[in-house]
Amino acid sequence: MASNSMSAYGSGAWTVKQSKAFESALATYDQDSPDRWYNVARAVGGTTPDEAKRQYELLVRDIESIENGHVAFPNYKTNGGSTKGRLRDEEKRMRSMKLQ
Repeated sequence: MASNSMSAYGSGAWTVKQSKAFESALATYDQDSPDRWYNVARAVGGTTPDEAKRQYELLVRDIESIENGHVAFPNYKTNGGSTKGRLRDEEKRMRSMKLQ
């Protein structure tokens, strides 16, 4: 992947199950939640609050890299071109998304 942080985030250090738990925990415990990183780490399992916070920081950097155009969208090959327009629409939609 193009960004250094993205390769760290997607390095496989966390299992798919942990990553899904992490995403769910982030939705549950927002930035105003008391003991956010403790709760996120507990929800993920097998990680510390500091590791959960670090994982979040890497994710934020990856999203910023995508939003700033530093990560190229893949050039998907299609059979017959039936998805070409949808891929372009998806690329436009992704480029217009902003980190909240």
